[in-house]
Amino acid sequence: MARSGQTKVEFNPGYFETVLRQSKVEQLTDDAAKRALSAARANAPVDTGAYQRGLRLEHRNSRFRRTSRVVGTDPKTLLIESKTGTLARALKAAKR
Repeated sequence: MARSGQTKVEFNPGYFETVLRQSKVEQLTDDAAKRALSAARANAPVDTGAYQRGLRLEHRNSRFRRTSRVVGTDPKTLLIESKTGTLARALKAAKR
């Protein structure tokens, strides 16, 4: 049996890039982001509706994969999020 520090593992980054860029994997991340966006819009505080309308999805390509993000474009998004935690709760609910 190998002792601590005697095992060396090398990962093949090309393999992970291939797997993580498959359309099925991207669809899974998009589905989770859409669930989070729906929850955020449903639970968003509505005063003028600008915050709720400003919530949207963005995609970003990183080194090994494409990520999906739920972002707020309203200038008051950071203030509202700091007081209500709407996006944080929506993201937690989406991973369930």
